[in-house]
This record gives sequence, C-alpha cells and structure tokens, in this order.
Amino acid sequence: MTRKKAKLRLRTVERLANGEEIVEMAVSSAARRADPSLPKTWRMRAIPYQRKGFRPEVLLTSLLDATSYPGSEMIALYHERWELELGYDEIKTKMLERKETLRTQCARLVWQELWEILQAYNLVRLEAERIAAAVGVSPIRISFIGVLRELRVAFVMWQQTSPGALPERLRQLEEDQARFILPERRTNRSFPRAVKVRMSPYAKKRAPVSPTAKGVI
Repeated sequence: MTRKKAKLRLRTVERLANGEEIVEMAVSSAARRADPSLPKTWRMRAIPYQRKGFRPEVLLTSLLDATSYPGSEMIALYHERWELELGYDEIKTKMLERKETLRTQCARLVWQELWEILQAYNLVRLEAERIAAAVGVSPIRISFIGVLRELRVAFVMWQQTSPGALPERLRQLEEDQARFILPERRTNRSFPRAVKVRMSPYAKKRAPVSPTAKGVI
C-alpha cells in the first residue's frame, strides 16, 4: 500500500463501488531496463478517502479484490502502520537517548549489537503488554518510557537478588500499574502539514549609514 502522489498518471480500467477504481500505471522504461522482468503496466486499486481536518487522499494497493479487502479496513491498516514510527522513536530517543552510533566496526559484532538493542526493546514491550493485560487496556496505552525507567532502576537494585526471587520482585513491580497507564488517544484532533519558516543562520545586514549622518550623536 502507498499513498498516491499528486503527479502520478493513472488510467482508469474499471469503476468499483464507494468511488474505488481499478487503475493502471505505465512502468517507466528506465525501470524496465534495470529489471526486464517488469511488465509494461502495473494494475492496482485506488481507494479515495478523506480524514477530518485533512485534504482528500487516494490510497493505492495491489489487493484488487474489494470484497476480501474492504477499503475501510485498508485505510485503517495503512494509518495503523505508522505506529512503527513511534517504535523507532522509542528506540532512538527514549532507549538509546539519541546515541544511535554503534560502538563496534566489525560486521559480525554490528549484527550482535543490533540484536541486543532489539531484544532489550522487546523485553520492555513484553512487560508493557503484561501490564496492559492485567489492567484490561490496549498495550499502546502503557507508557514505554515509564516501564523503561522502572526496569532500569529495578535491574540496578536487583543485582544482588537471587534469580529465584526475581519473578516475585517483578510481580510486585507490576502491582503498581496505574503509573504506566496513558489516557486514551484523541482521534478528533487534526494536525495539517505546514512548512515551517526557515531562519537564516547569517546575521542581518545593517542599513548603510549616510555620510551626513556620520559623527552625529
């Protein structure tokens, strides 16, 4: 799935219900030279929609069967996919504290370090999921940074604890669950995209001083 770009040229092949269409796009000659197995045209399904506070958009998908893959579900799934961006932010900003540079230069150890980062992230998310299940809310309503901080403190404090006592310590930690629950997301807010004013890094030039004004106090 992808969102249709404004300059993309499409030809309507078939009109479906709810304003949807089967459309066709010509594959560029440059792309076909790079990969001769590509067809001359690419057929897809166009799903028009508009979210409150935003301009109309068209979602393109290779899933042509509108009965098996309803447009409303495809739109919801497309926007749910952006939850992945929040996961990237949690890893880079919250967990790594904006220190994304890897410490090793060996290819094998780079993979090892990446797996360690992902395992640590999933352990925090697993604990958040357990808390969500205990209180009966969605996992996205559990504060990632709250759980992360608690686990960091717990691992430091529990260094001298015997392994057999750790499950009980973790259960006690999960008992105080209200601190981790976030309010429900508000779906009626709109934040249209806007271009921010770029401030120049250079100092502004002063107005030239006339010769007659020189020496005047």
